[in-house]
Amino acid sequence: MTTLSVGAAQPPVAAKHPRKIEQHHEVRIDNYSWLREKTNPEVLDYLEAENRYTAAMMQSSEPLQQQLYREIVARIQETDLSVPTFYGGWFYYTRTETGKQYRIHCRKEGSLDAAEQILLDENSLAAGHNYFRIGDVEISPSQRLMAYSIDTEGDEVYTIHVKNLETGEVYADRIPGAHYGIEWAADNKTFFYTAVDAAKRPYKAFRHTLGETAADALVYHEPDERFNLSVLRSKDRAYLFLRLESSITSEYRILKADQPRGKFGVLYARRPDIRYSVEHHGRHFYIRTNDRAKNFRLVRVEEANPARTGWQDVLAASPGTYLEGIEMFCHHLVATERNGNGLRRLQVLDLDGGASHFIEFSEVAFTVAPAGNADFNSGTLRFRYTSLTTPLSVFDYNLTARTRELKKQYEVLGGYDPAHYQTERIYATSADGTRIPISLVYRKGLARDGANPTVLYGYGAYGMPSEPSFSSERLSLLDRGFVYAIGHIRGGSELGERWHDEGKMMSKKNTFRDFIACAEKLISARYTSREKLAIMGGSAGGLLVGATLNMRPDLFHAAVTRVPFVDVINTMSDVTLPLTAIEWEEWGNPIAGQKAYEYMKSYSPYDNVKATKYPMLLVTAGLNDPRVSYWEPAKWVAKLRATKTDGNLLLLKTNMGAGHFGASGRYERFREVAFDYAFLLKAMEPDQGGAVKTPR
Repeated sequence: MTTLSVGAAQPPVAAKHPRKIEQHHEVRIDNYSWLREKTNPEVLDYLEAENRYTAAMMQSSEPLQQQLYREIVARIQETDLSVPTFYGGWFYYTRTETGKQYRIHCRKEGSLDAAEQILLDENSLAAGHNYFRIGDVEISPSQRLMAYSIDTEGDEVYTIHVKNLETGEVYADRIPGAHYGIEWAADNKTFFYTAVDAAKRPYKAFRHTLGETAADALVYHEPDERFNLSVLRSKDRAYLFLRLESSITSEYRILKADQPRGKFGVLYARRPDIRYSVEHHGRHFYIRTNDRAKNFRLVRVEEANPARTGWQDVLAASPGTYLEGIEMFCHHLVATERNGNGLRRLQVLDLDGGASHFIEFSEVAFTVAPAGNADFNSGTLRFRYTSLTTPLSVFDYNLTARTRELKKQYEVLGGYDPAHYQTERIYATSADGTRIPISLVYRKGLARDGANPTVLYGYGAYGMPSEPSFSSERLSLLDRGFVYAIGHIRGGSELGERWHDEGKMMSKKNTFRDFIACAEKLISARYTSREKLAIMGGSAGGLLVGATLNMRPDLFHAAVTRVPFVDVINTMSDVTLPLTAIEWEEWGNPIAGQKAYEYMKSYSPYDNVKATKYPMLLVTAGLNDPRVSYWEPAKWVAKLRATKTDGNLLLLKTNMGAGHFGASGRYERFREVAFDYAFLLKAMEPDQGGAVKTPR
């Protein structure tokens, strides 16, 4: 394999400070546990040394990085605006301006021809901060007030502020330590929010009333560390909800929005392995639940007497249909479903007794989802549609007339023509005989000769699907002859709850075997070869990459893994860390169960690094990451350096001022993408310098 730069730079060598860990009558030695000491100057020195080494080894690719960055920026409409959403007599939208990192939140009253009112300029708020992210922007029912939350560290802990939209005054009300989610009551002066504990779990809900000097009232405290707490409001604005969720169990507490000082009452008490969500319409609650329905069903029940005995099926359980969610309107209901091919579909139900129907889509692989449907009384569904070759498109669909109108397709500058690209849906066969979908995109005219550089992406966790969607950034790879593939592996939910169940807990290794099968399919079908195949994944997808590399290091030429979850045993045994207890129902509990411990240890990437040859590898981390602590990738890289037997490039790049999602500004994010792509291009085609192929 090639190196990216030649010179005197030597990789940092992390000191070994053996720590003995005794668990289930077994002793493990962790040589790099000391890297957890964030306040230790030696730790920061080590991370900075790794960053300097990465910069030195990537120095020869800097012209390519700049070229890629310019390409990516040149494809976007830098000054642009979103499709306005109508709510409460106003059209709300965001816009961007050339050269500015962040969005500007705006509205117009009554008509799109009305004068613009700027509600929030993120660029102004971000001034002086290395990191900036808006969590929530919530408008009061009167449209006079706005509650919004800000994170300036990247640790996903927010501070809530309130602005008077008529006077422009930002009130003195300032609430630190909040999580995602703010919901207004109907009185236009009260809102509810959640706060996080030491492990950054949202565990308490509070009521805040403007103008009151007393401490915010605690309305609920969730002591069970497996459960997250969030606040929601029904689409018709009639109810406030407290949602309590573990990975496999849920519970809702409800309160009428016009009674904000009332007490939240339990709708259905939690029962193990039973999940549900709630919407409200007229005199009924609509319940999406897996109670007696593996892939969920939709029932309706009287608001006045919501006992389970009164449930009436609206959408009955079907083994071949996975009900993902619903969008409620005054006269219609839209169900988001997945059928046997793993693709989403939208079913429209007429609540006034009319016939139901599906909204049709024709591409072989695509993703579609309702978005921006704030107005309960509307007869129009707004949805977003995209595919591997179709840029993000926003449609308005008339639910009665069954007609659609394209409101906006986000422009790809520079002459992008989807006719020059090909998308496919193929299947791999996993070790147990299961068929695994793969979505592909590449330039038309591609020769199936095994010589094409290819990136295989995967995630496969938490029941989260990997959607086949468009990326204008990705064109920089496709136009250089790359194939881009998505493995829809088990652990996601593309084919329903079974697909998730067969890739978690004591079945987690199916995820890795599926990914290996996808790689082998791409090779056997002559899209690529081992010498031209790279894999990519982030967070839980980084676990996927790490475990796969340990199982089949010979199968790949390069890998990119962003903020990877790789120190599985140590992290899942530490309840002081964010997400640990919450995720025992996804990965297993190695503290309580020896079988879970032994199974997790058998695939944990950090614990299974071995003396063998590994592909070229780029690893990223975020110093303030609350989801995957920076030390996981740092420890993994340190152990790989000390153990692997090859001279292939191994890079660790830590963002010293950000968290899980990397840089917050859009231009800085583009630079991160350009860096990753430069690594891949130079790894795959070092002699070509990443030249664009002649279109075929």
